[in-house]
Amino acid sequence: MTKTFTRRIVMAGAALAMMAGASQAQNFPSAKPITLVVPFAAGGSTDIVARIIGQKMSELLGQNVIIENVAGAGGNVGTNRVAKATPDGYTILMGTISTHAINPAVFKKMPHDPVKDFAPISLLALVPSVLTVSNDFPAKDVKEMIARLKAEPDKHSYASSGVATPQHLGGELFKSMTGTQMQHIPYRGGGPALQDVVAGKVAMIFDNLPSSAEMIRAGKVRGFAITTTKRSPAFPDMPTMAEAGIPGYEIYSWNALFAPAGTPKDVVAKLNEAANKAVQDPAVSKKLSDLSAVPTTSTPDELGEHVKKELAKWGPIVKSTGASLD
Repeated sequence: MTKTFTRRIVMAGAALAMMAGASQAQNFPSAKPITLVVPFAAGGSTDIVARIIGQKMSELLGQNVIIENVAGAGGNVGTNRVAKATPDGYTILMGTISTHAINPAVFKKMPHDPVKDFAPISLLALVPSVLTVSNDFPAKDVKEMIARLKAEPDKHSYASSGVATPQHLGGELFKSMTGTQMQHIPYRGGGPALQDVVAGKVAMIFDNLPSSAEMIRAGKVRGFAITTTKRSPAFPDMPTMAEAGIPGYEIYSWNALFAPAGTPKDVVAKLNEAANKAVQDPAVSKKLSDLSAVPTTSTPDELGEHVKKELAKWGPIVKSTGASLD
C-alpha cells in the first residue's frame, strides 16, 4: 500500500468523522432525552433550580430533559458521572460552586478535573445563602446566638448538605470568625438537612436561600442573616451578616450547566442557547427570583473564566478553615 493511498484513506476517514459530528450536532437532540444530573439529593436548592430550568429547556429543545439526582461525596459522585459520560450532549451536569470551586480545594484526590474534564455551557443563577435557625433554638438574633454558643461550646450543631459543601464551609467560617464551637452534621443533600433543622434535631444550617425561603416565610424556621454583602430583595428586613455583627463574612453559591469535555461545540452552542432563553423567560426568571436566586446568563467561555476565578478565590478560604478530605 503506497503512502499516498494510505494518506487518502486517513483523510477520507477524518472527513467522514467530521460529517458525522456535524450531522449529530445538526440533529441534536432528536436521538433521545437529555439527562440533567443533579449531584445532590432532591429538595435542595440545586435540585429546585434544575427542575425549573430543565422544564423550560425541554420545551425549547423539543426533547425531554430528565432530572437525575446522584448524591454523594459532596457532589463528586454525580459530577464524576458526567465527566465520564459520552460527550454527545445527552448527559449534562447542574454544576455548583461546590462541584467546580470548593471540592477541588478540599479533596486531596479528585476523580476528575473541574476545568479539563468539562465543557462549560452557561451560568444560570447566583444564589445567596442564609443562616437558617430552628424555632427551638434559644436565641432571637445572631448576637444572642454567638453568646449562647460561647456559653455552651459544642453543645449545639449545624447541618449541611455534605462535607465540604458551601453549608459546611459557611459553618466553619462562622465558627472561625466568632470564636464559637459547634458540631457539624453532614447529610446527603440540602433537603434532608433542612428538614432536621425544621424538626429541631439540629440547631441551624447555613443554607442556600432558595431552599430555605419558603420555610422561613411559613414560619417553620427563622432566617437570622443573609450571607452576602447586600440584603436580599426577597427578604428586605433581614440583615446581612455584617449588619448582624460579623463584618467580612460572605458566602454564596451559583448554578451552571456543564457537559463532558469533548462535546461538539455546535451541541454546546445549542444547549447554551436553550439555557439562556430558559433563564430569560419571564415565568422562569420570576420563579428563580421568588426563590431568591438571581437569574444569570453567560457564554460558554464566560462560564469557563468564572470557574477559574472561583477556583482561585476558594482555595485560600478552604485552607483558612482547615477543611480537608482524602
